[in-house]
Amino acid sequence: MNHQAQIEALLFVSGDKGVSMAELSQLLDLSPNAIEQQLEKLKEKLSKSQDRGLKLVQVEENFKFVTKKKFHHLLESYAKGPQSQRLSKAGLETLAIIAYEQPVERAQVDEIRGVQSQGPIQTLLLKKLIEEKGRKETPGRPILYGTSKYFLDYFGLKNLSDLPDITELENETGALPDLFFNTLKEEENGTITESHS
Repeated sequence: MNHQAQIEALLFVSGDKGVSMAELSQLLDLSPNAIEQQLEKLKEKLSKSQDRGLKLVQVEENFKFVTKKKFHHLLESYAKGPQSQRLSKAGLETLAIIAYEQPVERAQVDEIRGVQSQGPIQTLLLKKLIEEKGRKETPGRPILYGTSKYFLDYFGLKNLSDLPDITELENETGALPDLFFNTLKEEENGTITESHS
C-alpha cells in the first residue's frame, strides 16, 4: 500500500492535533527515517502543486494539514456566505460543549460527542464563535478552545456567567442546553437573521 497515501489519511483524521513521527512510525511499521522521507515528499508535493489547497506543517513534534494562506479570503467568504449562515446540529452541539468545558482541547470534545469534531470546530472558528485559548501543557501541546466575544453577542449574553446553569453535558442531542436548542429550532424555522451568522 502507498505509504504516502496512508500518511495523508492519518493526517486528515488527526485534524489540528496532528500526528507525531513516532506515532506514524508505529502505525505504519516504518523507521523514523523512512517516515521523515515520506513527509518531506508529501510536503514538497503539496507546496509545489497549484491544484492543492492544503500544505503540511510541523508544530513542535506533530505534523498536520493547514489550508494555504492564499485561500484565506475564500474561506472567510464561505463562512460568511448564505450557504453557511446556519449552524448545524453538530456545530451547536460542539459549541455547547466548548462553552461549558472551556478551555477544552478537540480530543475532549470528540470524547464527549462520541464522534470527530474537526469539521464543526473549523466552522465555529471561521464564524468567530470560538477562538484558540493557548495550548495544553501535555505531549503534542494540543490547542485549547474557548468561546469568543462574538459568541456572547450571537447569543445575547453579557458574559459567560449568563449561560444557563448546567452541571454536565451529555453527548445526546436532546441534552443541549435550552439556549443552544432554541437557537437550533429558530435556525431550522428560518427565524434567525443574517446578522447572527
